[in-house]
Amino acid sequence: MYVCILKNDIKIQFQMVSVVIVDDYEIFRYALRSIIESRCPEMSVVGEAGTGSELFGLLSTVDVDIVLLDIKLPDMSGIDIARRMRRDYPDVKILAVSMENTTETVRELLDIGIDGFISKSLGKSAELPDAMRAVLSGHEYFGRDIAAIIYDIYVAKKNTAEPSPEFSARERDILLLCREGLLSKQIADRLNISPRTVETHKTNIFRKLGLNSTMEMVQYALRKGIIRVEK
Repeated sequence: MYVCILKNDIKIQFQMVSVVIVDDYEIFRYALRSIIESRCPEMSVVGEAGTGSELFGLLSTVDVDIVLLDIKLPDMSGIDIARRMRRDYPDVKILAVSMENTTETVRELLDIGIDGFISKSLGKSAELPDAMRAVLSGHEYFGRDIAAIIYDIYVAKKNTAEPSPEFSARERDILLLCREGLLSKQIADRLNISPRTVETHKTNIFRKLGLNSTMEMVQYALRKGIIRVEK
């Protein structure tokens, strides 16, 4: 939607940001609409939805820039909605506005790639305009309590991450050739080294990985991305 304003007798035309509010509580949709109308003159609420089905009906008929999305809805979860939006409407910004701020919910939404998340439980209505403008500008925005959850997720991943062993260039060469199914003698011929040297390198790799067979070694290296399947 384009609007015109008159400033110093000069007509200025600019495009309004189109907003859709998704929440199954009408009173909460009304509250969000009131905040936007009073504090965000560059934005226009073009639709409201109480269910996921209503939202996708709107998305198929109107141009939308940003969706304010509750996570708990009667017909489908906000997680499923966000996943489908990322697939079918990748250019639409997704700002979650919800009390469903469990660690698992936040982790799933981060994996999907939403643009922001603020919590209803904070009751900070002043945060909404800042959050919307941030994500519309291409940034991510997470409320303080959500940011704390994200930090805990990061720390947990860091503490449980399996250390990645270091391999020499020669060991990587041998891993790649083992992936091709070559025997030690064939690897030795390919690398112009002795079979005994190949076996020594393989023993070192087994020791680093805590494994005992070439098959396990190759499977581990593929799973960890140390070597890749060529396409």
